[in-house]
Amino acid sequence: MPELTHLPRGMVTFLFTDIEGSTRLAQVLGDGYLPVLSEHRRLLRAALTSHGGVELFTEGDSYFFAFADASAAVDASARAQRDLANHQWPDPNTRPLVRIGLHTGRAEPHGHEYASPEVHRAARVAAAAHGGQILLSAATAAEVRSADVIDLGLHKLRGFDGRERLFQLVGPELERQFPRPRTEGDSPHNLPCPVTSFVGRVSERAEVEKVLATNRLVTVVGIGGSGKSRLAAVIAADQVDHPSYPDGVWHLDLVSVSDPGLVAFALSTVLGLRPEPGRPIVQTLVDHLAERRMLILLDTCEVQLGPTLSMVATILAGAPGVRVLATSREPLGLPGELVWRIPPLALSQSVSGALSDAVALLTERMAAARGGQQINPADLPHLTRIAARLDGLPLALELAAARLRVLSARELDSRLHAELNSGDPLQALDAGSSSHAGDGPRHATMQAVVTSSYRTLPADAARLLRWLSVFAGPVDLSTVECLVGADPLHPLTVLVDKSLVQVERAGGNDSGIVYRMLHPIRGFAARGLAEAGEESAARNRHVAWAIRELDRTRQGPDGKPVTLSLYSLDPLAPELRAALRWCGTGGSARSGLRIAAGLDQWWRERGLAREGRLWLYRLYARLAETGEVVPDAELANSFQVHALQAAADGEYPEELRFTRRAETSARRTGDPGLLVRVLAGRSGALRDAGKTDEAERSCREVIGWAAANNVPADALFAVFNLAELLWLRGELDEAADILAAARPYEQMRPVERGRRTVDLLLGLIALKRGDLVAAHEHLTVALRSRVSYGFHGRTCVAIKAIAARCVHGGDTATAATLFGAAESLTAKLQCGPGVFGSYWKAQQETARRQLGDTAFDEAYARGAAMGIREAAALALGVEHPDLASDSIRFAEVA
Repeated sequence: MPELTHLPRGMVTFLFTDIEGSTRLAQVLGDGYLPVLSEHRRLLRAALTSHGGVELFTEGDSYFFAFADASAAVDASARAQRDLANHQWPDPNTRPLVRIGLHTGRAEPHGHEYASPEVHRAARVAAAAHGGQILLSAATAAEVRSADVIDLGLHKLRGFDGRERLFQLVGPELERQFPRPRTEGDSPHNLPCPVTSFVGRVSERAEVEKVLATNRLVTVVGIGGSGKSRLAAVIAADQVDHPSYPDGVWHLDLVSVSDPGLVAFALSTVLGLRPEPGRPIVQTLVDHLAERRMLILLDTCEVQLGPTLSMVATILAGAPGVRVLATSREPLGLPGELVWRIPPLALSQSVSGALSDAVALLTERMAAARGGQQINPADLPHLTRIAARLDGLPLALELAAARLRVLSARELDSRLHAELNSGDPLQALDAGSSSHAGDGPRHATMQAVVTSSYRTLPADAARLLRWLSVFAGPVDLSTVECLVGADPLHPLTVLVDKSLVQVERAGGNDSGIVYRMLHPIRGFAARGLAEAGEESAARNRHVAWAIRELDRTRQGPDGKPVTLSLYSLDPLAPELRAALRWCGTGGSARSGLRIAAGLDQWWRERGLAREGRLWLYRLYARLAETGEVVPDAELANSFQVHALQAAADGEYPEELRFTRRAETSARRTGDPGLLVRVLAGRSGALRDAGKTDEAERSCREVIGWAAANNVPADALFAVFNLAELLWLRGELDEAADILAAARPYEQMRPVERGRRTVDLLLGLIALKRGDLVAAHEHLTVALRSRVSYGFHGRTCVAIKAIAARCVHGGDTATAATLFGAAESLTAKLQCGPGVFGSYWKAQQETARRQLGDTAFDEAYARGAAMGIREAAALALGVEHPDLASDSIRFAEVA
């Protein structure tokens, strides 16, 4: 060290330097280290002394200088770093990386040294720097206001109270990117600070935290926009103060890494590490992590999947105290990885009645988009439907909320739920989206999110995704095989791994595995199907599959007919609607009419007769457009179905019009059974039109003609119509006789026997006769069968009949409750009062008189709150008359 001439006093700027990783550098260079160290000293000394610096101390690779002028000290530091960077070292990969720290404070020399806390503060500033970096304390930065610096915030320096604001000097030829300063008491995490609240997912958070406690690698997998990053960040934030991670929780978003070779460098930067000369950065990482206990959150791994899984495997093998929580659109595929697939936000309300997670998110973001305006309760039904249509996908809900700035909830609901129209949620959500929406360009639109995943698919998986878009809901493996005509397991596995198809386990076991596409992905895939010119082939095959499934609902395992259960049609209905949509727009109208015939009773019994009529009108239009030929028998059947839908919808002139069309087509076929069925339906149309005399004549003619032509079972509908007309005018014996004769025919017909119409009518006849025992037995048989086979509209009729039986039996409170339930359910099913409407009304008036207005209204209200199964259970629980205390069975024998 040169002899000291004088030391600055007053405001002094102290400067410390050392070589980062000098021990490692010495190991790598061996005998070559001393020349490098000497050259480093020469360059530093020249730069610092040329700006008036006074050398105070040199030891090993460290320097300590004092400057009277802070600006000179800063200029000297910049020159020193430039000289070191530009020098021709023997090996550029082993050049010394020098860190420099400066602090300015008042100090007086004592002999040849300073005894001041300002010296120690300067040393701590230097210790916080990285190789190649120049750090300034706030005091130094204040003295050199013309210098170009970056404010690095407040940091705790070891041994000092309070926090010191540190600045980084930047300028030409100075490196700019460095990890956070190495200071004491830093925040034990670098998790992003969200700008919006986190909504819902209470159970999901608990579940992931549970598996993270017992697994060192947990990957949250899901399609883009499913909320993986937010969920993982919230879970990671929950772990910040957890004793399992004393060395912190650290986050790296792989989207910020542009080059696959920089993945490990990016993580090392997050952890405050710098590359060491002659050593792989991954090894530096492992050595740093080997004795530490921390959680690393790796976000969006799919963008750099290969290098990420390589790095993670190395870290887990060499650092037993490290756990990794990753998010990705596909699994990493490493041994020991626990893949946790993120579900959509819940669509069902909680037990407490609070909004579902999906609706809660939508309402909160909607309120924010509208400047804090409170949600109108009238909008909640629309918002609930919007959330369901978007399958609870968080990004889709966020984009929907943005659309609600300019649309009402009802308008957006209408766009997403266009009647009898598939629509495309992506188009509705992305229209007018800004490139700055969401979390940045990659989440600017749902289209961009799905496209980024789609582009990574091999050709067979991309084709399968497009073809799967024809399905409206979940499907099993055999159905997928039927659609594509080949083994789909490999491409299906790819789609599942890429999170473009969801795996669901129906019933909670592997025997019920089904595959489902979320609505926004289906919209994207359907558009791709059309663009690829594959739509006609795929959708025609879907229609053929739907018809086969429809036929199977009427068959047992042995292929023989079974009693029709409308419950078997409930899960199939979305697929049948999708098939109808294609038949009415681009496919075969004849196939559509076949599907419509299969849905006849389901539409009527579910209160959807108007929907049935609309589908039929659309199919007629398609027939006129294409000129497709439909056999007369099929046309007659379709017109008859239309007439029944019109009757259920209260459109009696339309009913009569289509029965006439059906008759015309049926007569051309020469099929006596078909003609009888059509004419039997025409008798019902005449009755509904108020032409009871003509209707009765028609019934008798049809029954007689059917018997003469040996097709008596096909006249069953005419028998029922005639029995109802006879009951209305009190001809009970004849009505009972023809019904008794018709019972075998009803049992012969699987489509009819589940309704047990014979028992229902015989029960009503028994009621009029005052035979409560017979009435009870017939009506309970009818009700039990109807509710068991899913005939909801007819179940309501049976419940009303048992309510009337209760009136006759003196149990008016139960009668009022049952009437309340049945009338409420009938209104929900949009069914009219029917042929027995005046009778039900008279029975209710009788119950009201006997019970009193208040008691009747209370009981009626209790019933109105019941569901169909609860009401049926109450009706079936009515005591048999023979068991009543006043029954003749319990009378005393004289």
